[in-house]
This record gives sequence, C-alpha cells and structure tokens, in this order.
Amino acid sequence: MADISKYTINVPAEKLKLLSDRLALATFPTTVDFSDDWNYGVPLKDIKRLAHHWANGFDWRAQEAKLNKLPQFSTKVDVDGFGTLNIHFVHQRSHRENSIPLLFCHGWPGSFLEVIKILPLLTQNNDGQSFHVVAPSLPNYGFSDGVSKPGFGMPQYAEAMHKVMLNLGYTQYVTQGGDWGFAVTRMMGILYPQNVLASHLNMIRIKAPRLTSAPAGVANDEQSYTEEEKAGLERSKWFEKEGFGYNLLQSTKPSTIGMALTDSPIALLSWIYEKLHDWTDDYPWTDDEILTWVSIYQFSVAGPAASARIYYENTHASRGLTTKILEYNGATKLGLSYFPRDIIVLPSAWGRTLGPVVFEVRHDRGGHFAAHETPELLVKDLRQMFGERGGAHDVIKTILAKGDSRL
Repeated sequence: MADISKYTINVPAEKLKLLSDRLALATFPTTVDFSDDWNYGVPLKDIKRLAHHWANGFDWRAQEAKLNKLPQFSTKVDVDGFGTLNIHFVHQRSHRENSIPLLFCHGWPGSFLEVIKILPLLTQNNDGQSFHVVAPSLPNYGFSDGVSKPGFGMPQYAEAMHKVMLNLGYTQYVTQGGDWGFAVTRMMGILYPQNVLASHLNMIRIKAPRLTSAPAGVANDEQSYTEEEKAGLERSKWFEKEGFGYNLLQSTKPSTIGMALTDSPIALLSWIYEKLHDWTDDYPWTDDEILTWVSIYQFSVAGPAASARIYYENTHASRGLTTKILEYNGATKLGLSYFPRDIIVLPSAWGRTLGPVVFEVRHDRGGHFAAHETPELLVKDLRQMFGERGGAHDVIKTILAKGDSRL
C-alpha cells in the first residue's frame, strides 16, 4: 500500500488575521429599493449579517476542531503530465464484513464537508449494506494541492481519484457523485471499467444541444412525462435562463473572477452563498454552516481562484474523450436519484441513455446538495441499490472474488 499520512486541518493564524483585517475593511453597495430582492442576486442584508458574524462571532477554530474529528489523511498521486499531487481525503472503514468501498466525489461549490452526515450512516449501518467511505478533496479544492499547469481536465481528475483508491488498496470499488462529482466519476467509469463496478449519481446530465432539448432517440412529447418530470424540466429551464451566469464566466474567464474571490472574502461569500440558497429545497442554513462551507474555500491550499478552473478546462478540452461522459457506457452499472430542486432535473428516460440503470428513484424533496440536505434519502438510495435485492448487489461478489486485501 502507498504511503498514507494522517491529516489535521490547522489554518495558520496569519490567514485568520488576514481574513479579519479584510472583513474589517469591507465595503458594500449603496442601498436601493431592490437591495434585498433575490431576483437581483444575494440580498445586501444577508451578506452584511454574514460578514459581521464572520468577523465577530464565527469561531473557525471550533469548526476546525469538529472537522478534525473526521478520520482525515493525505496521500501522493502521480498524474500523467502534471507531476505529483498531495491529495487530502476522509476515509472511514466500516466494522462490518462485506462492506463495499465507495468513493464520494464532491463538486463546486461543495467539498469533502458534504460527506459528514452520511458517513456514520453508511459505515455503521447494521440493517443493510454498509460501505468503506473515501471522500477526497478534489485537486484545486479544500486541502488538496492545486495544479499549476493548464489542461487539467476530467481525465486528470479521474486519474487522481482512481489512484487515491488504489493507494488505499481498493482495486475495485463503487462511486457516488453529483455536480462535478457526476463528471469525474463518469470519467472514472470510462477510463477504469475494471475497477469502477457501479456508480450512483444525484445530478443527471445527458448529451443534448441544450438542457431542455431531448437527446437523440428520446421522445420529447411532454404529454408522456409525469407531473414530476414536467416540473423538473421547468426547473432546468430556470437554471439555464436565470442561474447559469456563474458557469459561463468560470468557463471562459476563470482568472478574472478568481481575482475577486481571492482578494475579497465578501466576493467569495456572495458567490457561494447565492448557490447555497438557490440550489437547495428551502434548506434551513445556519450562519455557521454557511461560513464553514465558505471558509473551506477561503482557507483552501490552492486558494479560492483555483476552484473555478475546472469549468474552463472542461469547456476547452478535446471533445473526443470528454463528450463520452454524456454518452452511453455499458460497462458501469448506474443508480440515478432525482431531487426536485436540483439545478438540472430531466425526465427519467433521458437518464437511461447514460448506461445500464439498475436503480432509479425520483424524490419529492431535496436539492443539489443531497448528502447535506437530505442525507437519509441519499443513504437509503445507496442501501437499496447495493442491498440484497438491489440491482448492483452483485458487485460485492466481484470484489470479494478479487481477493481485495482491504476487505
């Protein structure tokens, strides 16, 4: 097994002091009649409240201590053409035999933090399928290294995550992902079909000219859709029309927005808080939750600007391999969970164009950050998909037959 080191989060005091100083000098827009209208963006009153709490009441050290209760580690992986990267990850093994290694992959503006609520449920379950859970910080995120060369796209993210699993001794495993976790884990299934035995996805995309156009071979007859599917298409249309601006900017000029995110904690707070509000199903965020979420970006090893580059690299990558993410892959069994307030909620028939779907459910609540918003639903889905009567239960036999020394 490769070298694995224990990891403890310990943000330098000078970074905390710099944040405090910048918050003290923060300036805000002039108040107008629509300052607090969500249609125009984040409300001024919310950002002022959060900024004041960040500067005067929020205790990062207390949050850091909570995060450090998680079993955290780091390992080095060599990514072809990009050298060696140090990758931070949470890793908790179940005490139960026949548990399945599961890679949990976050996206933007998420982090490894999203695994906290589902970690004990997946590893300590005594009534069904349990898992050995690995939740890394992607390169350029959290407490993993940043990448200094251009061109680090989906194949490289997939390679890095795959090698983390190999370093842990998991030669065969399953994955779970939404947002960029969807793209990364899909790419892993393409590049490493002998290793990735099944994937569960909670944000489902398909290859289509626009989010609201049907893919080739799938009928676009709205009369055939359920009410839930029609509502999902409306949600997708809203996102494309009103919520997609951040994506265009980060896909074309990530260094420009990166300047603001790096220099101004208020810009970073506003940029992320908008998504936490708009992409969830009326989730009751506490101020400490929001600020812990944002602080992981503020104190990230690579800096806040690095997190935006994944959009540019994916948009400007060679279409050959990258487009396969949205095409049929028959080698990896799929589980699909739809949450009504996600940013893309497509008809079920569209999702089935991605591969052999062995589990599928449409929930009546929940949004983009399923592991954080509705952890019990996501865990239930994983247990059903990989449980005794689930469509992917046989992966445990494959893993055991392989004789993985970690199981």
